[in-house]
Amino acid sequence: LFAAGQPARIDAASHAVAGYMADLITAKRRAPDDSLLSDLIRARDGEDRLSEDELVSLAVLILVAGHETTTNLIGNGLLALLRTPDSLHRLRDEPDLVDAAVDELLRFDSPVSMATFRFATEAISLGGTEIPAGSPVLIAPGAANRDPARFPDPDRLDLERDAKGHLVFGHGIHRCLGAPLARAEGEIAFRRIVTRFPRLRLAVPSAELQWRHTRLMRGLEALPVLP
Repeated sequence: LFAAGQPARIDAASHAVAGYMADLITAKRRAPDDSLLSDLIRARDGEDRLSEDELVSLAVLILVAGHETTTNLIGNGLLALLRTPDSLHRLRDEPDLVDAAVDELLRFDSPVSMATFRFATEAISLGGTEIPAGSPVLIAPGAANRDPARFPDPDRLDLERDAKGHLVFGHGIHRCLGAPLARAEGEIAFRRIVTRFPRLRLAVPSAELQWRHTRLMRGLEALPVLP
């Protein structure tokens, strides 16, 4: 699940961002404002309020889930378009396709490598593998989004495909609350990029691009382009 040395770096980064958020929460307590963090500090259910650990955990979750997933959506999606110039040119010439294109780009190269842990509520057999009750299970949305039984010719980027059934945002009661915002940000970004930079192209060979290796997220270290 992790590259060599990565767990130590992740642990150090987690402690650093948690410490930063704890300091920020302390500052917001002293000088509250109209920010989301101040709203969370003030929030209560009767006499029950969020604990310090809960506030820090929520703040970190909002930062990571609200930022990195969207930057990965834009980076991965733009790379997919640059690798298929016909799709890029068509999106530029037919901006009304952007809404459907965002779902297809999410399906084609998900910004999330794996979902968070799930636990089997009962013993099941799946694909010839026995999963005992209570076992932790990691789900790879990207694999499900390339299932040919659901998406014919899944390895082809098709901007006209009905890709709304992808699992990038989860499903049912576990569907991501931020999905509408993420889609809106993607639509705005792709529409502006293809119209403002009609001759956009990669600045380096595709094979030279570097990917960040994490368990949950899939994204590029950088996407060098020429306008």
